[in-house]
Amino acid sequence: MSEAGARGDAAEASRAAAPRDEEWIEAFRRAVSAHRRIFEEHRGIAVRTEYEGVGEGGDRTLVIDRLCEDAVFTELEALHAQGHDFTAISEERGTVRFGDGDSPVRVVIDPIDGSLNARRTIPWHSLTIAIADGDSMADVTLGYVYEFGAGEEFVAIAGGGATRGGTRISVPPGDGLEVISVESNKPERLFAAAHALVGRAYRVRTPGSIAISLGYVAAARFDGMVSAKCRSVDAAAGQLIAREAGALVAFGEGSLGDASLDLSARYDLAAARTEADLATLNEVRRAMP
Repeated sequence: MSEAGARGDAAEASRAAAPRDEEWIEAFRRAVSAHRRIFEEHRGIAVRTEYEGVGEGGDRTLVIDRLCEDAVFTELEALHAQGHDFTAISEERGTVRFGDGDSPVRVVIDPIDGSLNARRTIPWHSLTIAIADGDSMADVTLGYVYEFGAGEEFVAIAGGGATRGGTRISVPPGDGLEVISVESNKPERLFAAAHALVGRAYRVRTPGSIAISLGYVAAARFDGMVSAKCRSVDAAAGQLIAREAGALVAFGEGSLGDASLDLSARYDLAAARTEADLATLNEVRRAMP
């Protein structure tokens, strides 16, 4: 057998040994339950504004960030103990290998997407986890986002569509940007985006969680979204949910295969229902500093 054939057989064996989609989802739901307990135990702004160091993603780590990440890793450790190998890419811990590192399976985690919201007790924040069988956004096979404000679960399986609360969701046809989301919205970026949107969109919303914005595009709540300088952990799950609902997603000027899952990667991101609306939001994305 050739070397390439041997590598292919090894990859197939690794995928076969990975947890089933249902096993992943049940593990994520247990993590959600743990997150709820953590938020209940840390109810006020003061107690949620406790830091401990800087995470691998470059941001200061809140205690609640670490506790929520610990809850996810407890589930990953249990799956590994059952014989599954994979590599986790997480905002706080960085890259953590479960096994010898040969498995192509990646678990891309942001334990709290919208940490500022969570710290200030603003309900819009989420747990977002993606499963991939390679190193790019094109390789994501399962996307999971749980929004704690509304208590809604978004799930997508590559080739299997997207759901919200177990009900299939899809974007409607037709151009038009009645409501869009702008994320990564430092004042200078929001100003540039607003200027570029004049005469092109009716209203702008800023949830503060890229994963939620992508889920809302998938659920037809937003007609599109745009973000500057987002990370893989913020977008990996949500972009699959949006695409499986029929939306179009662009990571900068490259393809999905060019968008790395590595924690150090940064992208300008746009998503919309139609090609024409995506072209408009790509112009807005380019205008954001």
